[in-house]
Amino acid sequence: MTVPQRLTDRKREAILEAAIAEFRSSGFDITSMDKIAATAGVSKRTVYNHFPSKEELFAEILNRLWNRVTAEQDAAYVPDKPLREQLRQLLQAKLHLLSEDSFLDLARIAIAATIHSPERAQDMVSRMGQREEGLMVWIRQAQADGRLKTVDPAFAAQQMHGLLKTFAFWPQISMGQPSLTQAQQIEVIESALDMFLARYQV
Repeated sequence: MTVPQRLTDRKREAILEAAIAEFRSSGFDITSMDKIAATAGVSKRTVYNHFPSKEELFAEILNRLWNRVTAEQDAAYVPDKPLREQLRQLLQAKLHLLSEDSFLDLARIAIAATIHSPERAQDMVSRMGQREEGLMVWIRQAQADGRLKTVDPAFAAQQMHGLLKTFAFWPQISMGQPSLTQAQQIEVIESALDMFLARYQV
């Protein structure tokens, strides 16, 4: 039997969902804690009990975004499995994430809010630098096993992500294009695999 979520947890979740909605519709600077409280259906005091400032609230949203991005790190390198097959699984997980509306909403909020605040952008980059995501870890392990050429794992991982995001992130974020179809996802993944393995596989 599932234990009911505590009321305080439900209120915190409602505040976060309201903040995401308000940041997306009005932007970070215009959105007020009063408006977030009203949208969440809680008192302003309750909002401040959970989040001492709008910056803290926004930081939690960025944290959620980054947790989603790094959730793929469970995919460990397997020595006796073909590289292409392993990489394909990693890329499929990444494209699945990039096609989710909830993820794209968070990404739009983060990008819009950091464009006008270098300090906020630096904080976001700092948070990102504190954790290594799955593809970078996988590349390092494959190199240690002698199956990929020597290259900075962060550089190679960024290259691979760039190949995906050119089709499955930036057009959706900046131009409102629809997420890729299943057939388009397969095409993007297989092309990225061809390029990556041709360059780095031993």
